[in-house]
Amino acid sequence: MSNHSKPGARRYLAPITTAVVATAIIAGGAAAIAHVGTPTSLPTTASVATPAAAPTSSSPTASPSATPSRSSSTPASRGGTRTTKASPTPTKTRAVVSSGTCGASFYDEPQQTANGETFDPDALTAASKTIAFDTRVRVTSLDTGKSVVVRINDRGPYVSGRCLDLSRAAFDVIDDLDKGSVRVRYDILR
Repeated sequence: MSNHSKPGARRYLAPITTAVVATAIIAGGAAAIAHVGTPTSLPTTASVATPAAAPTSSSPTASPSATPSRSSSTPASRGGTRTTKASPTPTKTRAVVSSGTCGASFYDEPQQTANGETFDPDALTAASKTIAFDTRVRVTSLDTGKSVVVRINDRGPYVSGRCLDLSRAAFDVIDDLDKGSVRVRYDILR
């Protein structure tokens, strides 16, 4: 029978005059208690026993802990290294070199791009007949007002009235894919 389950055991533990420091270190659901100092007078009915070896969390006999479990990446002790989320990096303010309006469409067929890359429909890229490769361009839908910054990595489109061919992902950011093409404002960024 545990000391805490005996009737009146708490009554005898309260008047202890010596300093007893209990530090619970939660590690894998096991608690270890350290006692500092020796009690001067304890009744024989409430003796302090040393805890037995605590079962590990992988043991099938481990009892559930009253404290929430911690993930393995966050150590329980104060001396451990804590992981923190990276703070968002500020976006660069880029100067607008030139701008204009035109039609834009999207494409999503895997192919080789004009600058030698393999086309990725999930990347924020675009094709232009006149804008230099690796130039950043902010494209804003005139219908929705949403914008996206893309990198020019291909040549095209070869359809009259259109000046940009966006990747599927870039088009999806600014407008509904079901439209197929949309009027946009483009800002060539430095």
